[in-house]
Amino acid sequence: MIKEFMDKDFLLYNEPSVKMFEAADKMPIFDWHCHLSPKEIYENKQPEDIAWLWLAGDHYKWRAMRSCGVEEKYITGDASGYEKFRAFASIMPYLIGNPMYHWCHLELRRYFGIYDILSAETADDIWNRANAAIKAGGFTPRELIEKSNVSHLCTTDDPADTLEYHKLIAETDFKCRVLPAFRPDKALGIDLPAWKPWLADMEKTAGREIDGFAALCDVLKERIEFFASMGCRASDHAFSYVPYEEATAEELEEIFAKAKNGAKVSVVEADKFKTALLSVLAAEYAERGWGMELHIGPIRNNNTLMFNKIGPDAGFDSIDDREIAGKLSRFLDSLAVKEKLPRTVLFTLNPKDNYVLGTMLGNFQTAEAESKIQFGSAWWFNDNIDGMREQMKALANLGALGKFVGMVTDSRSFLSYPRHEYFRRIMCGLMGDMVAQGLYPYDEKMLCKIAEDISYNNAIKYFGVKG
Repeated sequence: MIKEFMDKDFLLYNEPSVKMFEAADKMPIFDWHCHLSPKEIYENKQPEDIAWLWLAGDHYKWRAMRSCGVEEKYITGDASGYEKFRAFASIMPYLIGNPMYHWCHLELRRYFGIYDILSAETADDIWNRANAAIKAGGFTPRELIEKSNVSHLCTTDDPADTLEYHKLIAETDFKCRVLPAFRPDKALGIDLPAWKPWLADMEKTAGREIDGFAALCDVLKERIEFFASMGCRASDHAFSYVPYEEATAEELEEIFAKAKNGAKVSVVEADKFKTALLSVLAAEYAERGWGMELHIGPIRNNNTLMFNKIGPDAGFDSIDDREIAGKLSRFLDSLAVKEKLPRTVLFTLNPKDNYVLGTMLGNFQTAEAESKIQFGSAWWFNDNIDGMREQMKALANLGALGKFVGMVTDSRSFLSYPRHEYFRRIMCGLMGDMVAQGLYPYDEKMLCKIAEDISYNNAIKYFGVKG
């Protein structure tokens, strides 16, 4: 028997999974990690067309188009929106098994009411119908967020940001709470060319010179206090590996001075700086009850030729394969022994480390919060059916799946919210399989509660925001 493509029970294979999804699907969305622009949310402009909504800045789609031999002109080049849309539509039939195939069709259905299959043959008709819907209204950023039943979202904001658009959004009648999240990657990246320009920006925002490591810590503490006043409940950090190298106060001042004077710091010096600064920041997060997100495992900007042509975040990053357990353990322990370890969400980009992180959680749990140390959802290259199931299976095997804080979009697209539906269907399908196999009792009330909690309630409670 062949199932209908993406029918109402898509990814749900038995009665328990259907019942759980009925409960999960009613829950609002708390998107506690995304890359949406607060400026775009405030300005709330009508999109030009579906190409602007779908293809601008979406490196997932760009990578797929390159894999199918599409010229860069139709990806990041100067082709028209229509030409880019047609180029993308033409590759869709070849994306069998790719989550993007499902995401795109969910987005067409949920936002445009279009149930046709996207391909070269249907491209013109879907282009016209989608753009007619956009022209009719209801597709501004705030309208799309409200239509998606998003109660809260956390943007990703540098310490030097003024958060002016968060202030302006708060003065509108927008129902969704748009909260900043503290992302000090540029502050930590002392070994990168962007560090000195960032330091200049930070000095401008702070209104004074930052003349050493201690001064930098003082400024960042002030910024954390400011972010907290704006409703911030989370920080975010991205690392290929979490560093851990101890250093004296004198060494840290020397490393800071070396970098500020334009000299190149060594890998060990950079790790000493990052370890010390992240430890200072983590203690501040712990004091305020924030969640600290650690995204571990990318290797970035692999293609030098294309980096020089297009720049970062253009689809040339991939999964790193280095060992991460030892230094991560030492870093978390160094905070825990001082009772300065905040609520922490550990993400891995490399699924080989699912059990590394899944077991690391249990080393540092306390009664301060339910599953204080969390295993973050399947991320980036893993937010597909297999990746999500494997991440949740590892968490179920090693921890408490029922206390999981669930899905985030990690997206720059205002059309990305059906990914939460995709996740909820996969989650309910996985738990339904457990029930069907006799691995968990068919307690409908409890199962629906777990589905609702993972979809929304757990994250609201964990990050301490009002539901």
